[in-house]
Amino acid sequence: MNPVMQATDSIASASATPGGCAIANVGTDEQRHVVGIGEFAVSDRPGDLIVTHALGSCIAVCLWDPEAKVAGLIHFLLPEARINPQRAADQPAAFADTGIPLVFQAAYKLGAVKSRLRVRLVGGAEIAGNSTGGNTFNIGKRNLLAAKNVLWRNGVIIENEEVGGRTVRTVHMTVDDGRVQISTGRDVVVTL
Repeated sequence: MNPVMQATDSIASASATPGGCAIANVGTDEQRHVVGIGEFAVSDRPGDLIVTHALGSCIAVCLWDPEAKVAGLIHFLLPEARINPQRAADQPAAFADTGIPLVFQAAYKLGAVKSRLRVRLVGGAEIAGNSTGGNTFNIGKRNLLAAKNVLWRNGVIIENEEVGGRTVRTVHMTVDDGRVQISTGRDVVVTL
């Protein structure tokens, strides 16, 4: 069974996990979890907010279970761990193929159920272009395809996406209602 599909019976405690990732259990203090590149956060505290900044060619996979009130977000950098095996060992959340399963596993530990998850994708812009306006590496497109591939192989349906283009995005995800608000600069662009 693929790691994205595996739920675990153990319940996570509030702690940091390898690769700069946070798991938060129900508590009384509301918290803002800022997710950097190659990191993820998962929370079941209703007042919490999960935020990631500067999504260019990177992708944020946002997941939310409306019954368990569990939200998670990963900000991955590159499509495949084989691009840099050493970095993948040190920071698995930097890659779609190794990071996406981690955020799902962490959400399962807090009570999320795969069949109830609402999954949204944000990012995948083509920021670095050449002088003719094209993009030699197509990292944004490759990241988007990698995320969709991992999710599709595991039977996870993507509910909505705000991807592509040439805009850097910031994502704010609320744990209590799963709302994903996307902004560019000071302007709110869309709410998923």
